[in-house]
Amino acid sequence: MSTTNSPEDSAAEAEGEVHKNAMQDVIAVDEDDNELELVNRLDAHMGDGIRHRAFTALVFDEDDNILLAQRAFDKRLWDTCWDGTVASHPVEGQTQEEATMERLEEELGITPDQYDDLRVTDKFEYKRYYENEGLEWEVCSVLKCTLQDTSLDVNEEEVAGLMWVPYEYLHENPRFYRQLRLCPWFEIAMRRDFKQ
Repeated sequence: MSTTNSPEDSAAEAEGEVHKNAMQDVIAVDEDDNELELVNRLDAHMGDGIRHRAFTALVFDEDDNILLAQRAFDKRLWDTCWDGTVASHPVEGQTQEEATMERLEEELGITPDQYDDLRVTDKFEYKRYYENEGLEWEVCSVLKCTLQDTSLDVNEEEVAGLMWVPYEYLHENPRFYRQLRLCPWFEIAMRRDFKQ
């Protein structure tokens, strides 16, 4: 694990607080998503950032509604914004599918027996700053699955709200959803043709 601390991390330590992201690593990658090294997760999201591997997973029901999740209010970046179903970073040695399965269960109680078609459908790079808090600079894979069983067990530490939305309506009429403050990676994914 990287031991490099950002100025913000050092300040937090001086006050007796260490952000939970400072205890984790992400996978730094080149523009083609080739792994370079492990870097501290907090460092990757501060200053000019470090390009790293990420994913967003979009969960559908059998009527082609997409499940949007509102990020918890204490998330450091894009807090309270609406996202695709889950988004995060795979850890070393973990595939995007494995990471997605883990996050679906941790955040929403969705288990693999509720779907059988999880797959990567798209990938893109983006870089966006968030107020004065940091940034995301990611090579982001988009994954998709369809739930046969839509039972959920929500982790309120991660998810502040949920909404099923007709996918085609959202895709064709994004201006109707501007009041939701969508996360940038989800907005990008929705503009692209990820449905394979």
